[in-house]
Amino acid sequence: MQLEGELSTARGPKVYKNPFQAFWLIFKNEGFHGIQKGLFASYLYQIGLNSCRLGLYEPIRKSINSFFYPDRKAVDVQNLGINVLSGILTGAFGCLTSSPFFLLKTRMQSFSEHVKIGQQSHYESTWHGLKTIYGEEGFKGLFRGVDAAILRTAAGSAAQLPSYNFAKQELMKTGYFQDGTELQLISSLFAGFGVTVVMNPFDVVMTRIYNQRGDLYKGPIDCFVKTVETEGPRALYKGFVAQLLRNAPHTVLLLVFMEQTMKMVYTVENQFRA
Repeated sequence: MQLEGELSTARGPKVYKNPFQAFWLIFKNEGFHGIQKGLFASYLYQIGLNSCRLGLYEPIRKSINSFFYPDRKAVDVQNLGINVLSGILTGAFGCLTSSPFFLLKTRMQSFSEHVKIGQQSHYESTWHGLKTIYGEEGFKGLFRGVDAAILRTAAGSAAQLPSYNFAKQELMKTGYFQDGTELQLISSLFAGFGVTVVMNPFDVVMTRIYNQRGDLYKGPIDCFVKTVETEGPRALYKGFVAQLLRNAPHTVLLLVFMEQTMKMVYTVENQFRA
């Protein structure tokens, strides 16, 4: 959906009209395998991205808090600017480890023998894709678009964890909520919507840069400018509903599991200290 009508002023009928129609069309043409393209590459991407983005968030946030608030307990300080900065830094680190897998996932998912949208790259497997990209474009080719990925993930991280913490703090102030699964679910839904609004334009740019085989775009800024000039500002929000349907449950599961995992880790640490 983000690639459809790429740099085109034509306003003809769309192949993919909405996420549900797109889902059904892909399933009808390509079966179950078609809607799970790039799954293994996506797993590798998420592991590389989120192990850094979530695993490093609290240590970096605490370190910055300790520097600016030496007289306060670092874990209790909730400064929006520091939270956003921590999200940006951890998102950038995650991109560097996971970019080749997102590149591969994008190209594998956009390829279709039935609907030709965007530049097409056919890879038989994750390993075949990595080997082919490296053989044709070199090591640098595996990191094509990493600058766009850093912008996208930094924007998403800057919105996701800070908005989650903000929602938790504000809801707890009402006195109707205590820190627990119910509060985590509501706060993570808020974060899921927020991250989609902030990240979607960067996601469109990143998808287009990753999917290109030549030099259609010189970089993320060039892609952003060309997209808006040719297709209008609304093009930056192509696929928004599909993105929201992905981000909302993804954010809920991600943050709730993160909270439960951290709770388990603290419990184990306290037992060892005792």
